[in-house]
Amino acid sequence: MTTRRKLSSGDHNPATIDGISLLPDTILCHILSFLPTKSSVRTSALSKRWISLWSYVPNLDFELEHQDVINRVTLLHKALTINTFSLIQKNDSSLINENEYQLETWIMFAVARNVKNLHLCVVSNMVLPRRLFTCETLVNLRLDDCGMVPNIGGGGVRLPRLKMLHLTYVLYETDECLSNLLSGCPVLEELVMELIWGLVRCNVTSPSIERLTLDFQSNGEGGIDNREYWVEINAPALRYLNMTNCYSQGIKCGTMNSLIEADIDIYKYNDFRYSRCDLEFIDMLRNAECLYLDLAHCTGIIDSLSAWAISFHNLTKLELTADCPFLSKFLESADNLEILIFSEFYEEIESWMEPQQVPKCLSSHLRFVRLSEVGGKQHEYEYIQYLLRNAKVLERMEISPCKSIGFEDKFYMLQKISMFRRGSDACEVAFDLVQ
Repeated sequence: MTTRRKLSSGDHNPATIDGISLLPDTILCHILSFLPTKSSVRTSALSKRWISLWSYVPNLDFELEHQDVINRVTLLHKALTINTFSLIQKNDSSLINENEYQLETWIMFAVARNVKNLHLCVVSNMVLPRRLFTCETLVNLRLDDCGMVPNIGGGGVRLPRLKMLHLTYVLYETDECLSNLLSGCPVLEELVMELIWGLVRCNVTSPSIERLTLDFQSNGEGGIDNREYWVEINAPALRYLNMTNCYSQGIKCGTMNSLIEADIDIYKYNDFRYSRCDLEFIDMLRNAECLYLDLAHCTGIIDSLSAWAISFHNLTKLELTADCPFLSKFLESADNLEILIFSEFYEEIESWMEPQQVPKCLSSHLRFVRLSEVGGKQHEYEYIQYLLRNAKVLERMEISPCKSIGFEDKFYMLQKISMFRRGSDACEVAFDLVQ
């Protein structure tokens, strides 16, 4: 028979030890900061010691909470500074009862507590309080569908620590709002803008921005609300540029000598008026090392290719979606190209014209090629044959045929391409028969 020893007063039952409660308040608050505010508040029911700990947590995270809950939490919150204030009510605007004063009260609460990271995602058309744009502790500001940026001129914007600014579905009082806002952000490093409502001229001017993302949503008919608009970028420190769904009638750029990577998607069906302007914009990308360029919906630019005099001396990776003539131009212009990913867009010209001289990249640098949506047309065989014959250090070429092509046609393509002479003994050709 087993016997159990009775615990003496000096012994401790491991099951009764609450190790976490032995930690200092500062560490407990740090742990609670990783929880949603709702969960953090619930810990007040654990014991007397936990009753008010949540109120010193520097992060407040509200998602789909009723305004009464938010008001009570902000009223009882005791931390003198707030690291992160996040308010996400986008799926149910009724939660704030369309009370603009209420939203302004929450914003001013965060500003008064010297907030560092502020994320607002609330459906509203209110003009955002000007005090928000003089919050000197802000490091990260994200505004999502939450109102209108006021036009604060005369150096009225003061955001001396702001490094990241995200503006999504935000309205603007005037075209000058954006430039006035950026002028008050002397250390801004990242700017993300989506759906630029109300802007006819988008002027991004900043000496400090290193990452810029512009996503221009449209109804597909050329411009926002069918209006022509213009983009101007003056950001000499820019290292990464992403422009998506760009319907802009004109793109003007200053020098971008620091640019490393660019991801550009331009939409201009048969619009020849600004084709020279588009070429000038592409020229400003010449310092990029990695370039993702989608010109499938920019057919008007083809007629200006005769004026092409661009040299991409740093370019090592190119992902290009365009008509076939662009492929030849880029091969001639990128002497150090190592990786080429090409998808042809059949719109204007279905022909291949060999460069007058074998491009330097083919002689000594190009190692990898991926060709997508190959349809078995004669000009496609021509540029595949040209690449295989002249790429002296090519290690691998991957070919993905169009999904609409049947297996027999794919097999015929494979047999035909397999017969092409290869300039590199190490080159292997991978052909996708099963996709």
